[in-house]
Amino acid sequence: TREFPPIRILSSGVTVDPSCLAVYQGLKIGNKDKVVYIMLKLSDDLQSIVVDKTSSDNNFDNFVAQLPQAEPRWAVYDFSFEKDDGGKRNRLVFLVWSPESSHIKHKMVYAASREALRKPLDGISIEIQATDLSEISYGIVHEKVSSRGN
Repeated sequence: TREFPPIRILSSGVTVDPSCLAVYQGLKIGNKDKVVYIMLKLSDDLQSIVVDKTSSDNNFDNFVAQLPQAEPRWAVYDFSFEKDDGGKRNRLVFLVWSPESSHIKHKMVYAASREALRKPLDGISIEIQATDLSEISYGIVHEKVSSRGN
């Protein structure tokens, strides 16, 4: 496997743990035990971004149910959908989850760290920022990914 050095996020002083990029590459490439989503979080000491959980469950509602109600998260979801012409497509969706009930310090560190985390994740089709579950329903995400063309 490829080694990824830690990435220091200058705006917040947070580093991206190399395992985050390794797991992301596995999601992007896919295999028989395909990971469908990765949830990422700040470590307990707020010093690094680590993998919170991964899953091969492709049910979007189950993914949304895994988002904590009072803590921010980042996630990458391999969104599979049917096009109007019947063709099947997949798009990588980057989710920035920051519920209103989150602690203000956590929201600030997550916001300051977002771009530096997002930058090395090549292949992302769309980004969605949400503060409420109603902003990330299957229908909303489907509309956004299908409006991207091809």
